[in-house]
Amino acid sequence: MKLDAVKWGGALLVMLGLMFGSAWTAWTWQGNAYGQQLAAKETAYQTERTNLANANSALILAEQGKRLALEQWLAASDQAHYRALTDAKTTQTRLRDHLAAADLRLSVLLDTAATNGGDGMQASTVPGGVVHGTARAQLDRAHAQRIIGITGDGDQGLIALQACQAYVKEVSRTK
Repeated sequence: MKLDAVKWGGALLVMLGLMFGSAWTAWTWQGNAYGQQLAAKETAYQTERTNLANANSALILAEQGKRLALEQWLAASDQAHYRALTDAKTTQTRLRDHLAAADLRLSVLLDTAATNGGDGMQASTVPGGVVHGTARAQLDRAHAQRIIGITGDGDQGLIALQACQAYVKEVSRTK
């Protein structure tokens, strides 16, 4: 009997050893398979992240290019605006200087139709005058200079308005 018990005990130990060995092998095999799956998922995740980062970088570079182009356009536009303002101020200053030096006189057309009975003809000609046509009246120098100042301010306003309109067109075009 003792022999049978040892025999069964040895067989039981062998079976337990085989079961333990099989379990260990299965555990190791599943661990490797699961590790490979995790590695594949990690690789796919990293690839996705890299692609997103590259797309984001490309978008940022494109936006920076647009911004640089807009900044260059604005700089050129500012130079053109400044040049137009400077030219207008120079013209206004020259005109004001000519008016002050009496080199130039500012005159206005008179409505002769209301004063001459509606025929539009001058009642009389001025002796020594070489200007033919409609009657004109010369303005006082101070009034002429004020008129030139007002028109100069208007010119500057129009130039600024044109610059603003060009800016709005360019900004709305780039979006």
